[in-house]
Amino acid sequence: MPHPAPDVALSGLTILQRGWLSSNNVLLHGGGAGAVLVDASHTLHAPQTVALLHQRLGGADAEPLLQLVNTHLHSDHCGGNAAIQREWGCRLSVPPGEFAAARDWDENTLSYRATGQICERYRPDNCLQPGDTLAVGGRRWLALAAPGHDPHSLILFDEVHGVLISADALWGNGFGVVFPELDGEQAFDEVAQSLDLIESLRARWVIPGHGAPFQDVSDALQRARLRLAGFVADPARHSRHAIRVLVKYHLMEVQQQPLPDLLRWFDHTPLCAAVWQRLQRPEGSLRAFAQRTVDELTGSGALKLDGPLVKDVG
Repeated sequence: MPHPAPDVALSGLTILQRGWLSSNNVLLHGGGAGAVLVDASHTLHAPQTVALLHQRLGGADAEPLLQLVNTHLHSDHCGGNAAIQREWGCRLSVPPGEFAAARDWDENTLSYRATGQICERYRPDNCLQPGDTLAVGGRRWLALAAPGHDPHSLILFDEVHGVLISADALWGNGFGVVFPELDGEQAFDEVAQSLDLIESLRARWVIPGHGAPFQDVSDALQRARLRLAGFVADPARHSRHAIRVLVKYHLMEVQQQPLPDLLRWFDHTPLCAAVWQRLQRPEGSLRAFAQRTVDELTGSGALKLDGPLVKDVG
């Protein structure tokens, strides 16, 4: 739903706060010069995204949508790219690290095959490099590298108004799963460095990739650092958390699934199997590990069992 701009610093922006399956959309209005959209939400919500953008861009005198920018290429941030490109013919800018993989649709490099997630193929036109500036509606947004959650992720900062679009580098209560760690790469230090970078910006407002915009930036950073410290002290805790996130996310995509089918999805999702191996094969088998994960999620209320079906809980 559109989030009202409660502060002059957010004037000229439309923030479409989405449910957790989809990232927030941030529409940077440019008046007659045209608008730029930051992130496109999930493929399953693409028709809703297109409808919301038509509402916010106007009717007969609609503001053109000239450019779509992805902060990173996880399916919840770029799944709507293709639908938006079809509707407006706008140019798509992505971080440089995965431009070639997206152009060639190399699903072994992109995350969609490894995570067992849905994403409609899209076509990137150019890269948004760290250090580049987006000039929209009299405002200038500096692109900054913020690796950790994703090695190629960008954040966007308007220094004059003190507004940061933080993607999944910082939420009101943490940050996104540190995916490189699941592949055996050390990335917790990069999360810490990105949090330090965000602190140095002294933003007045943060628009996260998920959740409502917030101003208590120092408190959010403290919460994120405490969470990070727990993961650094016990990396297995992060891995188990990530597996629960992957299963929950899958149920948000499909809404409900027979338990045997869900367990088979887990068996055939490469990242689930890789994490199980890295955790030294807990429960003795991948299928038993999958069952334990489902049990944990239903026990916490994140999912529910309804006869033979496992259902998402919103």
